Amino acid sequence: MNALPSTSAPKHVSLLGYGGLLPFIFLALLIPFSLDYRQLFAIALVNYGAVILSFVGALHWGFAMTVRDMSAKQGSDLFVWSVIPALIGWIATLLPMPLGYVLLVIGFVAHLRQDRQLSRFMNLPAWYLPMRLRLTLVASVCLMLAATVEALHS
Repeated sequence: MNALPSTSAPKHVSLLGYGGLLPFIFLALLIPFSLDYRQLFAIALVNYGAVILSFVGALHWGFAMTVRDMSAKQGSDLFVWSVIPALIGWIATLLPMPLGYVLLVIGFVAHLRQDRQLSRFMNLPAWYLPMRLRLTLVASVCLMLAATVEALHS
């Protein structure tokens, strides 16, 4: 893996990244305990997951535009992949629960895999993949918790 020397993310990056997990956590915890607003929280969670999945996909668009030392095919592949997470997220918002949650988890895990492949030919900060793994794990656990609750209450 190619990595730039910094081993810890800048403080503002950590705050933004881990702070972005708060809606996943709060909504996943509210869904099982709120009968009156369960549907609203469920929709909010799948929509937030779709937005975040689109965001992480857009990172690859940025990499494709700025990285100079990659082949034309690698750049083209990055541009193509960068829109796939947004499409996955959009489809997840159209599916009934719990399928929308499951599709989002698949999208997050697939994107983490793409990030790992990207690290083979692009210098990424040393903190990037470990942080992406932690963010993916927490978001995925929250989505699967909500999917389980939805499946049990359907």
